[in-house]
Amino acid sequence: AVFNQNIHQSKNALDGFARLSLVKRMHLYNRASMIIMQAFALCHLLSLSELQLSVVAFTSPTKCVSRCHYQSLHLAPQQLGEFKPINLVGDEEKQIDRSTRRVWLYDFVSHTQQDDRIPYQEAWDLQKRLMEQQLSRIGKRPKDPSLYDQFVPLNINKKESIDSNSLVGCDSIIMLQHDPVYTLGTASDTSFIHDYDDNGDNESRIPIVRIERGGEVTYHGPGQLTVYPILDLRGYNQDIHWYMRALEEAILLALEKAGVAGATREEDVTGVWVSNKKIAACGVKLKRWVTMHGVAVNVDIRSLENFEGIVPCGLEGREVTCVNDAIDGKQYTLQEFAIHMKAALEEIFGITLLLAT
Repeated sequence: AVFNQNIHQSKNALDGFARLSLVKRMHLYNRASMIIMQAFALCHLLSLSELQLSVVAFTSPTKCVSRCHYQSLHLAPQQLGEFKPINLVGDEEKQIDRSTRRVWLYDFVSHTQQDDRIPYQEAWDLQKRLMEQQLSRIGKRPKDPSLYDQFVPLNINKKESIDSNSLVGCDSIIMLQHDPVYTLGTASDTSFIHDYDDNGDNESRIPIVRIERGGEVTYHGPGQLTVYPILDLRGYNQDIHWYMRALEEAILLALEKAGVAGATREEDVTGVWVSNKKIAACGVKLKRWVTMHGVAVNVDIRSLENFEGIVPCGLEGREVTCVNDAIDGKQYTLQEFAIHMKAALEEIFGITLLLAT
């Protein structure tokens, strides 16, 4: 604003600026730089998804005090794009043979005890390792051909015990439940964690980890199924919005298979909702079209225990729920719901999951 005001003091802004002495030009540059730095600081203080901006035009400071009012501006509306089935992606219809699109499944749920949990750091390290292997397969330059295909070769027998380390860089999906942890996205606001202190701690002493995904604070813990796809979107659809909607579609399909009625999306927010309560959250990161992080579905009542310590996803006044609260009769274990989730992922992404060891 200061820079703009000074420039327009001249009848011809460009010519006037060119005629200024070097000292005056440097003075204007310095003032403009200060404004830009303040703007960046403001972006760190405010949530990037709901940055509050004045709707008043440039006026004098005295007028602005009495007239300023604020509106919520969604800089990047989250609910963009639509889900299109994988066999229809592209300019022309094409059929996908799922049997040729084989993806590693790191399953820490179905073949373990009910309460087996994976520490967050351990799972995060696994994600980063798998992503780096994908990037190595792709090569450093976009025009370089990949070293080998992103899908597991057909000559690997699904029924045999397979060492996935011998075929690094192929698409993978991790499925697990975590020890209790709060995670923050790159631009998350710590004010959404109740009793947060300057030491990065909270009254409940649940660990807090800032990671490289989008979105606000969320909770992971026992009773919640967490899924981390490490996929090269070149084999699906190179569109971040399509990918987010595809993740939601997989959750919706899994919930339908489990007998949950009324699950839906909501406008301008990610995730899946049942009866105005959030049942599943989504948050991802992409690097050169390779994905990491993913989704979390609340399955049993234990998954809800520590949500009271935060404002989930930064949505004030919204409640959370779980699969077992949303259905009558059957109560799902994590392993039982994981069966539906795996089937839904295979259907939505047009893949066949292959158990990794």
